[in-house]
Amino acid sequence: MTDLATGPLADLIADRLRTALAPSHLHVSNDSAQHRGHLGDDGTGESHFTVTIESPAFAGLNRVARQRKVNHVLADLLATRIHALAIKATAPGE
Repeated sequence: MTDLATGPLADLIADRLRTALAPSHLHVSNDSAQHRGHLGDDGTGESHFTVTIESPAFAGLNRVARQRKVNHVLADLLATRIHALAIKATAPGE
């Protein structure tokens, strides 16, 4: 199941994660409105996100390794377009 936030960057995040990690559940939440006017707010309305993802790719991995997998998939976006990313990553059955 994929539940997507709207917006071009949120959609791009979801597409990349779906392609790379084949999640059984994915939710991308755009949290940018909560940070309007704060450091890192670039005015686009798409700078702060939360990703909740369940994927078999995370089986046997600890929390840090799971987050690294997500960060790797989104590395160029984290360097240029995403100011903050919260990640909640689980394997099926957890």
